Order: sequence, then C-alpha cells, then structure tokens
Amino acid sequence: MLLSQEMDRCQKQAIFQDLQKKMVLLTGPRQAGKTTLARDIAKEFSSSLYLTYDRSEDRKILIEESWLPSTELLIFDEIHKMPEWKNYLKGVFDTKLPNQKILVTGSARLEIFTQVGDSLAGRYFLHRLMPLSPAECDKVHVSYTLDHFLERSGFPEPFLAEKSVDAARWRLQYVDSLLREDVLNFKNIHNINAIRLVFELLRERVGSPISYTSIAEDVAIAPNTVKKYIQILEALYIVFRVTPFSKNIARSLLKEPKLYFFDIGLVKGDVGVKFENFVATCLLKHVFAKIDYEAKPYTLQYLHTKEGHEVDFALIHDQNIEKIIEVKQANHTLGSGLCYFHEKYKLPAVQVVKELKRERLEKSIEVKLGLHFLQSLAL
Repeated sequence: MLLSQEMDRCQKQAIFQDLQKKMVLLTGPRQAGKTTLARDIAKEFSSSLYLTYDRSEDRKILIEESWLPSTELLIFDEIHKMPEWKNYLKGVFDTKLPNQKILVTGSARLEIFTQVGDSLAGRYFLHRLMPLSPAECDKVHVSYTLDHFLERSGFPEPFLAEKSVDAARWRLQYVDSLLREDVLNFKNIHNINAIRLVFELLRERVGSPISYTSIAEDVAIAPNTVKKYIQILEALYIVFRVTPFSKNIARSLLKEPKLYFFDIGLVKGDVGVKFENFVATCLLKHVFAKIDYEAKPYTLQYLHTKEGHEVDFALIHDQNIEKIIEVKQANHTLGSGLCYFHEKYKLPAVQVVKELKRERLEKSIEVKLGLHFLQSLAL
C-alpha cells in the first residue's frame, strides 16, 4: 500500500489542457484531493497564486483583484461563497491578460449554482474530482485491495493512512466539519440537530428507496424539510441520489430515489451494503467521466416496480438503458429482477459479485467478479 500523500491524479493532464482554452471549475467532495491537485497543476506554471475566500487576507486580494500581472495561474478556492460570484468570475475571465489561466475549486456542486442565471456560459469546463477507485489506482500505479476500499473509502487521506486509527480519526473530524461548517455556511439552518438526525438516519438506509414522510416522522419535522435537508447534503457532495428510470419501462415504477454516500466509511450496514455503495460511487465516477471528458449524456439510475421487480443500477446513455447491474456480496444465483428486465426488455445485464469463484455467462447475463467490473469502468 502506498502510504505517501503524494500521488498523481489521473485528471491532471486533462485539466491542464482545458486551462489553455477556458476557465476550469474543479468540484467534488470535501477532502477528495482538489486543493492538492490544484497545487500540483500549479507546478506546471512559472508563477501561480492560490486564493481562498475562507481567508480574510485572500478575500481582500480577490475583491481588489490585486494579483501581479505576471501571475500565470490563478487558483480561486471556495469562491462560490462570495456574493455575486458568477458575475465576479465572468468579469475576471473577460478582462484577464492573455497569459493568465483560471482554476476555480470548491466542495459544493458548482454545476448546480451555474444552472440559474448562468453568466458563465461558454467560459468554463467542468471537472468533477471523485474519491479514488480501483480503475484510477490502476492507472496511477497505487496498490490496493477491495476490502481496503470498503474499510477506508477512496478519500486519499484515510485510504493512504498508515494506521486504521488514523483513518478513523480523520472520519470523526470529517463528519464534524461537514455538519458544523459546510452545512451551516451553505444555508441558514436553524435546527442543526434535526439535519444531523436526518444524516444519521440516511446512514442506515443506504440502497433503499427513501421515504421523506417516514424520515419526517422519525425526526418530527415536515417532509418538505427532510427533502430540503437532503438537497443540501447532496449539494455539498455528502450524498447522491439514484432515481428510478421510467422511459419504456412498466408504468408502475416506484418514484422514490435511493441515496448513497460519497464516503463509504459513513455507511452503517453489513459488507453487502458497503459494497453496493462502493459500486454506486464507482459507477457515478464513470458517469461523470463520460460527461466531463467525452461529452456523452450519461446518468445513473435504478429499476424497481411496485410488483417487486428490482435492479440495483441502470447505466443510461442518451435516455436509453445501456446496461443493467445487480450487486451481490457472494457467489449467488442470478437476481430475479435482473432476469426479469433482461428477458422482457432484452437489456444487456451484468451481475457484479464481491466474492465469486469463477466468472461466467448465464442466460446471456454476465456474472462478473466485483473487482474486475470496477477496474473496467472509465475514469
């Protein structure tokens, strides 16, 4: 296992190339490695300046735009916290010197903010930095085991920590900073205890359709408030939703989303639940890569009818199902839902199994070792 915090990220070259054309927005979960990657990219320039809106001295420089004209790379961190930040970036980008490049980083989903009143249209490329995955580790030559991922998650610091206790200490501080700093700074939350309770309940319901009403009853708040809190957790890259797919599929589909955590270490459940969450994060990373680097319209969804036919995941390309995926912990018979959708709709299907004696093709459905499947996903 590589124990040093110094490691390459596979997106480095793509970001460097995009900086030559436009501004780059680099987003992703807190402590996924954005700042480290940004500073690594800065080494490719003769002069660079890192400014974070969280630091008062840097805020003054940002507001006054008082950096030296010779600065080649400007790195703006957490700039979305600035009032009218989109107009600010537009102004800086439109008036910058020809030699200057702009890299914007943040742990909130900047792509959500840019959808409304988008003054940045045509001025940026979006890159989303996710936690490490087997496919990325293979590419950058970092050793790993699947169980190590399930224990530590793919976040660089706990993943690369020498001792398990160091990873555990990191996670305690990570959760506290997420809820006390990020959530409170993001929205005017009056009841921090309620959102913490929602957060804790979600940790126990990974991979199951989420009922806002059920959670509302447990926390004694309104269902709309639960929905709002989950949207905040999603906007801050703490959880992500996987919604049901309905086009050309039985009309009686359930509508509730499933929720997964970017940090597998936050999942409360057995190895099977953790493995399903890990597959979900790797599939989402695959989807983001398809969108950000190949400009292909991909989404990650799932299938579940009221009659009980269910498949864990469906990779959707251009509104059509490319592949359906069922996740199992151990060598297992084919999932009934996987067989149902495969046979009825002739959909390419794969069953991904963590512990598998041999891979096979059964009823034209791939039964694949979990690690091999994850290694095959695009970055």
